[in-house]
Amino acid sequence: MTEGYDFIIIGGGSAGSVIAARLSEDAHVRVLLLEAGGRDRHPFYQLPAGFAKMTKGIGSWGWTTNPQRHMQGKVFTYTQAKVIGGGSAINAQIYTRGAAQDYDEWRQLGCEGWSFADVLPYFKKSEDNDAFDNEFHGQGGPLGVSRPAAPLPICDAYIAAAGQLGIPETKDVNGAHQDGAGYYQLTQRHARRSSAAMAFLAPNRERANLTVRTGAQVRRILFHAGRATGVEMDDGSRVLADREVILSSGAIGSPRLLQLSGVGPADELRALGIEVVLDQPNVGANLQDHLDLYAICEVTGPHTYDRFAKPHLSALAGLQYLFTRKGPVASSLFETGGFWYADPDARSPDIQMHLGLGTGIEAGVAAMPNGGVTLNACFLRPRSRGTVRLRTDNPGDMPLIDPNYLADPYDREMSIRGLKLVQSILAQDALKPFILAERLPGPDVQTDEEYFNFICTHSKTSHHCAGTCRMGVDDGAVLDPRLRFNGIDGLRVADASIMPHVNSSNTNAPSIMIGEKAADMIKSDQGICQ
Repeated sequence: MTEGYDFIIIGGGSAGSVIAARLSEDAHVRVLLLEAGGRDRHPFYQLPAGFAKMTKGIGSWGWTTNPQRHMQGKVFTYTQAKVIGGGSAINAQIYTRGAAQDYDEWRQLGCEGWSFADVLPYFKKSEDNDAFDNEFHGQGGPLGVSRPAAPLPICDAYIAAAGQLGIPETKDVNGAHQDGAGYYQLTQRHARRSSAAMAFLAPNRERANLTVRTGAQVRRILFHAGRATGVEMDDGSRVLADREVILSSGAIGSPRLLQLSGVGPADELRALGIEVVLDQPNVGANLQDHLDLYAICEVTGPHTYDRFAKPHLSALAGLQYLFTRKGPVASSLFETGGFWYADPDARSPDIQMHLGLGTGIEAGVAAMPNGGVTLNACFLRPRSRGTVRLRTDNPGDMPLIDPNYLADPYDREMSIRGLKLVQSILAQDALKPFILAERLPGPDVQTDEEYFNFICTHSKTSHHCAGTCRMGVDDGAVLDPRLRFNGIDGLRVADASIMPHVNSSNTNAPSIMIGEKAADMIKSDQGICQ
């Protein structure tokens, strides 16, 4: 053990990148950030439309779920980022925070300091918003947040079609009200992706007290006398943390590494030959995710970006982007959407929509040979809970990921309602000039049982997994509300796994907020200048 740092951060994703940048603001603090994935040098990580390549293997661990017992055994591709910047480096760049009630409910569960009023300043602290500077938004922060650079006419037609169903247009889903259809804000700056690594780490690479290592796989966290003391790397080397180890590997990666380190359900760990450090059965429990359903229509002409899949048109699109920062390469391909209700009694919107400017954009989603448009719907507050468990004691093996989709009948009912909602939007007069016919689910799917059979084939993850190291004040909570691990000193977790309930939207912006808030709490607890 020849190396030592004040803080070791495991995982350079949306939260970990933020924590590393903020802690290293104090020149006297030695910070080591370890990321198992590689650098983000490939152009696909920089270009907004590179998202189309991401769920198909680039920058991903390549994991899949357990067969889903409530979905006829369907196995889902489960994209988890393996690159500096984490999910923010491979996502569709959609900047949404969820509903204010999400965070107020966290506070009601006993998580002091996590109400919407508490977390809003941290959202604003990160932001450099090119459209808004008001009580809900900030400018001048590290993270680029921008309006879409390359919208298409079909986007405005979608907003008008939603209006024909009584869904109002919204200019800001992150403002006073989440309800409505409109353009999303995107984590972009000057028509380039603004990942957490690009925003928080890249400008600070020259800090002498900040060390960032990519391709650095942690085998396990080290403990001594009830305290986290450092990490053991895949090559057997060890690194010490004088103050804290901060685990920020995501809702799958964080519970996975804890279990590999002997922290988790004791009987299961012993059965795999892992020495138990702490019996905590809720490590890896409480997994929540948004199941994504979709309707796909064939279009009447070149109204979306499908045609640019052809090599010569793709080359032209690249030239257009190079000289104008416009066109398909400047698009995240999911720039329009909104929030509405499946359950009319819901306390805030419980359905989120994403308009895909093409088909076959994500892994496992059908493509229309003559071009089409996709409209996704996901139910935002699932009651089903799943798990993350180890398959073996080998750190190189894929974990057992079980989102347990649709285990609760309410989730199934609301999800189908959401799918019917997006079908209705696509059928409105405002979209008739653009849409030739609905191809999926299509007219043959009528009954709820037929819808269920359809979604057991045609569905995917929304990539919004959360909750597997939840904070709280009850006996079963893995963390306290300051994200300290209950029962182990010198260890915190800071990523989407800390959420008691998943937020009602995409999870990237909340994960960055968690990183900002965690950094402030660590500084306060450790007496570091803020």
